[in-house]
Amino acid sequence: MNKSETRRRSSGRITLSDVAKAAGVSPITASRALRGERGVAQELVQRVKDAAQQLGYVPDPAARTLASQRSVQVPVLVPLLSNALFVDVLESVHRTLFPEGYQALIGVTHYDPQEEEQLLRTYLAHRPAGLLVTGFDRTEAARQLIAASGVPCVHLMEMTPAPGVFCVGFSQQDAGHSMTAHLLARGYQNVAFVAAQLDPRTMQRAEGYRRCLREAGRYDPKLELLSPQPSSMRLGGELLEELLRTRPGVDAVFFCNDDLAQGGLLAAQRLGLSVPGQVAIAGFNDLAGSDQMLPPLTTVRTPRSAVGEASARMLLALMRGEEPAHNSVDLGFELTVREST
Repeated sequence: MNKSETRRRSSGRITLSDVAKAAGVSPITASRALRGERGVAQELVQRVKDAAQQLGYVPDPAARTLASQRSVQVPVLVPLLSNALFVDVLESVHRTLFPEGYQALIGVTHYDPQEEEQLLRTYLAHRPAGLLVTGFDRTEAARQLIAASGVPCVHLMEMTPAPGVFCVGFSQQDAGHSMTAHLLARGYQNVAFVAAQLDPRTMQRAEGYRRCLREAGRYDPKLELLSPQPSSMRLGGELLEELLRTRPGVDAVFFCNDDLAQGGLLAAQRLGLSVPGQVAIAGFNDLAGSDQMLPPLTTVRTPRSAVGEASARMLLALMRGEEPAHNSVDLGFELTVREST
């Protein structure tokens, strides 16, 4: 019994040597053929591929990494998978990296810097090719881990002018300011801000809301309703009811996310309130279904798919040892005005 057969029987895996033997070539030729390297005759390439398919051969990524000293794994750390925003980002990242031979590994931080730090320790121990992380809210230890690893890293969804930091996103604060300015321009006198989760990007939108109202001489902290609970339609309805019960006179509500705003619209219908006649309602992110609400929801459309693609392309350049044209890419946002305001 040869070594290849011994390994296969002990592990259950078809090895590269098995493929080479079936194709009648050396393991080195089989490896080069499967990698698509030039210099291997097309007839041999096809023979090796046919043998691999017939045997059900699946390359061992760990062995390939050891042999080439090049990882193909790219961890992507996002706060939640229950938020459609990050699902859209991940889909674009995958579509961009996969054709280039890289595999996106999804890590979920649950908005917990300590959990993110633990994920980083685990992923960086395997020396990935690159790294995509969400925002800048992390522990000092996590920042040091990224810096000391030497692994190319791009930050998603937020912007910074800091030198040597690569990021793709838009100004959350400017987006919050833009929506608030829209509501003031429509003539609403008492504009409330309702938020959940209270992650850094939500609080940046809140700061944009405050800045706008301060500029107009209209800021009243009592018109803010902030909840640490996870964002949901159910919570949006509950918060709208609480807001209207405890802050009489509110005539417009800026929700920090569309799921809250959608829940607020449904609650307004249950309460028999006219939207926008008695209270205007606005959201953020333009999630699925917002344009189908009654009335359709005014919101801020964020470039989620574009952020995923642009950040992945920036990372590809860094992994190739190239310098991106810009360290910080601002993809902007779009105020989407519909009938709810």
